[in-house]
Parts: sequence; C-alpha cells; structure tokens
Amino acid sequence: MYIFITVLVFLAAILMTLLVLVQNSKGGGLAAGFSSGNQVMGAPKTADFLEKATWTLLAVIVAMSIIAAGMTKAAQQPKDDTTVTTTVATDADVETEEAGE
Repeated sequence: MYIFITVLVFLAAILMTLLVLVQNSKGGGLAAGFSSGNQVMGAPKTADFLEKATWTLLAVIVAMSIIAAGMTKAAQQPKDDTTVTTTVATDADVETEEAGE
C-alpha cells in the first residue's frame, strides 16, 4: 500500500509540474491560446481551471504524504506488546558459577 501511495504522489507531482509550466502569471502562455478574454461562450477562463487544478493537486500531494508518513511510523512500531528484558550478569554471579564447577 505504501508503494501505491508513493506512486500516486509521484504521478501527481509530475502532473502538477506540467500544470505549472502551462500557466503564466500574466495570463499568457499556453493558457492564452485556449481562451480569448475573460470568458468564451459563458465558460470560465482556462487559467482559472489550471489554478484550481494546481491547488487541488497540491492538497492531494500533501494528504498522500501525510498518509504515507503515518504508514511508515506504523510499520516501524512493534506489532506485539511484548517487552524485551535483558539480564545483566554481575561479577558475583560469574564467581558463583565458577565456584560451582
């Protein structure tokens, strides 16, 4: 599942890069070729759609990244609640074992 989300984030990042390259902050660029003025036959400007699509992809990338980070932390935690205890041998324990031989 983690790999699937990573692939989705990667594809969204590529698509967002393409959307940003198409946009021009002054209303020119490739977006100007698709609309002549503020509206064409009642449809909103293409630049408005491109801006909304860019913000939507940003939200998708952030959400998927948070989900992937949560999945990574969950995978690193132990699955069972057993605690590992370690026994430290002291010098007295070692001397007792040597004397018993």
